[in-house]
Amino acid sequence: EVQLVESGGGSVQAGGSLRLSCSASINTRNKYCMGWFRQAPGQEREGIAAIYTGGGNTWYRDSVKGRFTISQDNAKSTLYLQMNSLKPEDTAMYYCAVRHQASSAGTCAVKYAIDYWGQGTQVTVSS
Repeated sequence: EVQLVESGGGSVQAGGSLRLSCSASINTRNKYCMGWFRQAPGQEREGIAAIYTGGGNTWYRDSVKGRFTISQDNAKSTLYLQMNSLKPEDTAMYYCAVRHQASSAGTCAVKYAIDYWGQGTQVTVSS
């Protein structure tokens, strides 16, 4: 059983920063990936950043490249998403996600590949 608990969401003005955290209880010897997804009202849930525990490679959606950074702590028990230069179009519910077996970060870019989801944390960016 994997449990994911997000925190760090909130309201910020355009240009501001937020850091999301995801506390993860994962007990496996498999190489897996973790990612962040977001879903705005009326929109599909989309992957925005992912990291592979087997080698640490990362993946980012083009719309967040250069602004968002995904990372893990050394124990791999907490996943982070540092979000800088936030825009109103970044407003969404943000979800932490895990794919139990993976070979790259890109595996966690697609929602259909995800095995476990967190409950989500709201990010609102005002102009």
